[in-house]
Amino acid sequence: MPKIKTNRGAAKRFKRTPSGDVKCHSSHRRHILTKKPTKRKRQLRAPKRLHKSDVRAALRMIPYC
Repeated sequence: MPKIKTNRGAAKRFKRTPSGDVKCHSSHRRHILTKKPTKRKRQLRAPKRLHKSDVRAALRMIPYC
């Protein structure tokens, strides 16, 4: 059987944790940052866990990561 191709866009956005969860970065951190409070921008820095309803689709796109 041939190998499954990895979705390259998903590979750049998602990473697996040692426990098997999928982590991703927060949105709303690219532009128009002057009107956002410092607290909100600081909290958006940290990586987040992907919501459980999206994990199955993400794992299908990154089979070997």
